[in-house]
Amino acid sequence: MIPTGLPRPVHADLSRVSESLGMLTPRWNVQILTTVSAQALRYTEIKARMPWLQDGQLHPKLRWLAATGLLDRTEHGVRNVTYGLSARGTDLLPVLAVIAAWGGTHLEKPAPAPPGTADVRASEVLQNIEDTLVLIGARHATPILWSLQTRGTSSAKAVAADAMPGHGLSAVYPRLRQLVDDRLVDTDADETDYRLSPAGQALAPVYRALSAWAAGRPLTDAATHPVWGHPPAPSQIADGMSASAASRLPAPAAPAPALQTTPSARWRAGELFSHRGPVPARASVGTLTGGYRR
Repeated sequence: MIPTGLPRPVHADLSRVSESLGMLTPRWNVQILTTVSAQALRYTEIKARMPWLQDGQLHPKLRWLAATGLLDRTEHGVRNVTYGLSARGTDLLPVLAVIAAWGGTHLEKPAPAPPGTADVRASEVLQNIEDTLVLIGARHATPILWSLQTRGTSSAKAVAADAMPGHGLSAVYPRLRQLVDDRLVDTDADETDYRLSPAGQALAPVYRALSAWAAGRPLTDAATHPVWGHPPAPSQIADGMSASAASRLPAPAAPAPALQTTPSARWRAGELFSHRGPVPARASVGTLTGGYRR
């Protein structure tokens, strides 16, 4: 758990979200979950769909995902074990859909796939999920984003006090610069004021969905959130936190829309990831639209 200087209720919520990101960000975890989203599979069947993973890589991941409660490991007999989504893992699928939607809108897009190529489309969606998780799952990235969402425009010193207590002020600048490079945060030429970019603000549905799932609440409860449910205002800033000086940056974009909970915002298990062909290994992390891929 990353310590923060945020108010206790916000810290508790953020800690649950950070723990959830810790389950999802390790490479291949999301693909394993989506591979068994249609039905439980034996180890050899999963291995056939992810042939680039050696036994020494795949088997520990399956065990770990089962230990986290995202997979059910069922022994049917001697050498007959299947892995399938648990109820907790199934509840995660609509959250992944929200993450994929953000990535599809804000990450650099590859050339469009020809019509009818379902496997390629599934691969693009999966990469959008994984690339988004890499951006927000980086160390201190999510606490910094939550601090800026809570405070609005803020100084590096104030962000460091919220997101990285116990670290020197110099430690926060590389994290902020990376978020600026990733176009989740905006700053001025002097790097004195920081605030969420429009893409950073658009992460609201992602964090609302992750917060609801991490707390075991239905996604229908994710329409509002004490931090991400509405733009911050001075009267809504928790005790011990104060708004920073007026920003020299452009005015913020309109608040992100509420999380959709209609069928268009989610997929049915197996509907999107039931392809048989392997998904190529992720070569890079996508940056925001119009940027490069690093």
